[in-house]
Amino acid sequence: MAANYDLIVIGAGPGGYVAAIRASQLGMKVAVVEREALGGICLNWGCIPTKALLKSAQVFEYVKHAADYGIQIAEASADFNGMIARSRNVANGMSKGIEFLFKKNKIEKLMGIGKLVSKESVEVTTAEGKKEVYTAKNIILATGGRSRQLPNLPIDGKKIIGYREAMSLPTQPKKMVIVGSGAIGVEFAYFYAAVGTEVTIVEFMPRIVPVEDEDVSKELERQYKKMGIKILTSSEVTKVDTAGAGCKVLVKNAKGEEVIECDIVLSAVGVETNLENLGLEQLGIKTEKGKVLVDDFFQTNVKGVYAIGDIVRGPALAHVASAEGIICVEKIAGHHPEPLDYNNIPGCTYCTPEIASVGLTEAKAKEMGYEVKVGKFPFSASGKASAAGAKEGFVKVIFDAKYGEFLGAHLIGANVTEMIAEVVVARKLETTGHEILKAVHPHPTMSEAIMEATAAAYGEVIHI
Repeated sequence: MAANYDLIVIGAGPGGYVAAIRASQLGMKVAVVEREALGGICLNWGCIPTKALLKSAQVFEYVKHAADYGIQIAEASADFNGMIARSRNVANGMSKGIEFLFKKNKIEKLMGIGKLVSKESVEVTTAEGKKEVYTAKNIILATGGRSRQLPNLPIDGKKIIGYREAMSLPTQPKKMVIVGSGAIGVEFAYFYAAVGTEVTIVEFMPRIVPVEDEDVSKELERQYKKMGIKILTSSEVTKVDTAGAGCKVLVKNAKGEEVIECDIVLSAVGVETNLENLGLEQLGIKTEKGKVLVDDFFQTNVKGVYAIGDIVRGPALAHVASAEGIICVEKIAGHHPEPLDYNNIPGCTYCTPEIASVGLTEAKAKEMGYEVKVGKFPFSASGKASAAGAKEGFVKVIFDAKYGEFLGAHLIGANVTEMIAEVVVARKLETTGHEILKAVHPHPTMSEAIMEATAAAYGEVIHI
């Protein structure tokens, strides 16, 4: 039997590695089991490398429109493979950063596949097949998720691909069909369309980015159509024929059926959890609909075994997993953390224009019985947005008319993913619309649009 630990974490994504580092800070002896690379999907094949790709596409767009800024540049071309290489280098550099943090915090890295043997022991199987059992007083499961597969859209990694393959294709496709318009779908739609691929989005729901406020969905659809992206909503891919050189995608909607020919189909229909072969059944750990059931501090029904991140309830987001990991280990250490407020989790989508939101949509607030004050400020009225050449989009804020409670905010435009934190903090502090309105915002900035939208909600807006 190998050396004992205070904590073993299975999975080194943004939930697992953050939990491990915080546990080490709190004086625990920690080991982390990881089968592939530190940082997990987010750092290696998700959040970070996709943002690098999107930045490359954005720079290319800037260059193509340099004349709009009074700059003359000879015709530019997109180096698809160069963009992919830069993205992988960024991800590799970040992963090495996690290696450094593990050494700094004296966290032991156990490379292999982890499986629960008991509530205090984990079996690790290395790539060579060697098995070793390690013991710990506490175990955290942070195994994350992977591309969800639909029966009529089986991913083969070549013609029908998931997000992972979309980040490392050897050649740029001329035509691509993207199935699903959540964050993954619309981010890749922007990247591929910006570098010259003909993109079609197929969305089962009546509008793209369906979890966002309806006004945001309409604005993104308008901007994407201007880019030349074809959008089919209330539509379903029933079959993909991959027998020929490319793909023939059969799409069904109220108008009938149509066949779209393309080189690549990207399945972006969400994620499913990695719960297989973890030993949950042997220990009697309860799950429901592919999620591990946990209490407010992430303990399962088996004492000493915890679960965080994509495999528990709540949005499958990196910052959620990190917050859960910190709360979990602080509770294990005997501290008194607050339970996570899932009603105040920001969501960010990094397409162009960016999307950021937190709290209730206008429709949801009304459905819940609130009388609302809604304010909207278009970036076309913002001096900073005009100077930056980024006048698309708006800020929309929703307040409870009775008490001034900040119910939600929905932003679409340049850099809005950097602006949403103001709203998250304001809601955490139970700030009212009046306080946002009277807090002096700097001018000219994009962020003053939050104040301006609040002024619009209260009938005091100056600039529209």
